Amino acid sequence: MTIDMEQFKATFLEESREGLDTMESVLLEMHPGETDAEAIDTIFRAAHSIKGGAATFGLEAIAGFTHVVETLLDEIRNGEREVTQEAIVLFLSSVDCIRELLDADQSGEAVDQEHIDQVKAGLDNMLGSQANTGEAQADMTDDAPVKGWQIAFRPMPDMLRTGNDVVRMFRELASLGELETIVDLDGLPPLAEMDPEEAYLAWQLTLKGEIEKAQIEEVFEWVEDESELTIDPLQEAPSMTQDPSVKQTAAPAEDRRNHDDRRQTTDRRKSTTTESSSIRVDIDKIDALINMVGELVITQSMLGQLGEDFDMSRVERLKDGLGELERNTRELQESVMRIRMLPISFAFNRFPRMVHDLSAKLGKKIELTMSGEQTELDKTVMEKIGDPLVHLVRNSIDHGIEIPEQRLAAGKSETGVVGLNAYHQGGNIVIEITDDGAGLNRDKILAKAVERGLVQEDEELAEEKVFELLFEPGFSTADVVSDVSGRGVGMDVVKRNIQALGGSVEVCSEQGKGSTFTIRLPLTLAILDGQLVRVGENTYIIPLISIVESLLVEQGNVNIVAGKAELYQLRDEYLPIIRLYETFGIEPDRRSLDDGLLVVVEGDGKKGGLLVDELLGQQQVVIKSLETNFRKVEGLSGATILGDGTVALIVDVAGVVRLASRDVSGQQAA
Repeated sequence: MTIDMEQFKATFLEESREGLDTMESVLLEMHPGETDAEAIDTIFRAAHSIKGGAATFGLEAIAGFTHVVETLLDEIRNGEREVTQEAIVLFLSSVDCIRELLDADQSGEAVDQEHIDQVKAGLDNMLGSQANTGEAQADMTDDAPVKGWQIAFRPMPDMLRTGNDVVRMFRELASLGELETIVDLDGLPPLAEMDPEEAYLAWQLTLKGEIEKAQIEEVFEWVEDESELTIDPLQEAPSMTQDPSVKQTAAPAEDRRNHDDRRQTTDRRKSTTTESSSIRVDIDKIDALINMVGELVITQSMLGQLGEDFDMSRVERLKDGLGELERNTRELQESVMRIRMLPISFAFNRFPRMVHDLSAKLGKKIELTMSGEQTELDKTVMEKIGDPLVHLVRNSIDHGIEIPEQRLAAGKSETGVVGLNAYHQGGNIVIEITDDGAGLNRDKILAKAVERGLVQEDEELAEEKVFELLFEPGFSTADVVSDVSGRGVGMDVVKRNIQALGGSVEVCSEQGKGSTFTIRLPLTLAILDGQLVRVGENTYIIPLISIVESLLVEQGNVNIVAGKAELYQLRDEYLPIIRLYETFGIEPDRRSLDDGLLVVVEGDGKKGGLLVDELLGQQQVVIKSLETNFRKVEGLSGATILGDGTVALIVDVAGVVRLASRDVSGQQAA
């Protein structure tokens, strides 16, 4: 039977990345001169697991690199080496290299080999830096070439379950010299009692040739914790006669290398993107889902019995059953959606390392505080919010937090504080990025906006409107361009990416005291709270988050501009009137604006009034992708199936506003 190792490899890659995250977080909390045995053990276990798994899947580059890291950690664990700042920095760089090697194997892309070689050289130099004369003499004694070795090898019962292959290890030994093996069958049970995944055999091996002990230990290093192993010099070379049936014949080393090369080529060919396609689910959520399915089955059974020989006397019971079915379906939907929910700590965990590196690079002292890490968010939303969060945190570190001298002169602590906080509010998740730095300079922002022609010199703007200028394309107030920020590229992209998720971003700042960026996002992209509207015979859904208000059109507030463009005066602002029937090319109930219904919406920071025939109810809808099932349609973000089986299209408010603006521009040009 052929086992598809790719399914196990995907799990290995996912667990390895989790191990690297653990290593990174523990290293960031370590201090030079302090040896926390538990912390060192945690890092060592993660490195050991990655090394063993990499060897199992033939990822020799990862296994070899991690082996050096593990050796250094083992020396620290045994008290042979101290924790230094140089070691912490080198271990953090090693985490980056291992992560890069894992990503490269999965995506098939090339790695920055120069960087990996540089870090590997640093590890090797550190490994050899503490060797004293006595240790060198001991190594010479242990590893001096001899004429052969006697090896006793007894695997633990569970060794084979971890993917280790005895035959492969023996082939490796055979490539070093002349190998003879005698198998010990004493532990073999009767055939009926055998477990095919357990190891029952032991071996006495004789390896002849001028071989160093370290070479033999390297062959068995993957199973050192899962076997009993003794390696003794061969004092004499007795004639080994045994039953040919128990002798292991090793394949040539060249064949083994070719086999490994072919397997690695196959791995690259079958590789997928580095974005995780799996999700870990708490067992409580699975239990709740199973319970709800059980309730649904009971309700279905009850309704089935009611359907047999149905008469009007059973109407009340039928109504009760249908009500129960509705409750069960709603709770089942909520349970399924909760499975996709992950704590936002998955997005927050990248920031301790980033703050550590940037603060050292910029010469600043910064403390990162995080709260609300267990606040749950849909996996898809979390994956897409990562880059905007990174940009906002980098901005806080670079532009917000002052250097220690400036903070002391301003009466502050020399250590600045950057905070990340997440919490639920209504049907949204709110993420706050705060800092206690210099705050935003309102006058400087306004002057830059006047210089670029974004506002008039004598124009009066509210403070929040001034801060919104930061999200204009190419806007920057940085005096010096750095590789951290200051090129004016990014803040407009941040806002656009957040709005693409159906969210919004706001800025609040007080000069000299700090700034707060507040992001509001829907909990999930799969379900939408929408307002159903009718235009002619068609039903559309407008996201509630985009609706400002709804009103009846008063003809006196309608203004005609440039011949055909229509504007509606709503209090102190003028909104373009967007006739949805013209946008989508359908026949409405009426074309006159008299007593028409206007739904005021906002998208991409622009407002408009959508003219509709009728407002229907509000409801949650499950979003279906138009692009996946049909094709991309401008002005529409998706579709859903209503309770009566009809399809309703979901309006992309920002897209509709853009379409209307384009039409008006074309008319004016004509």
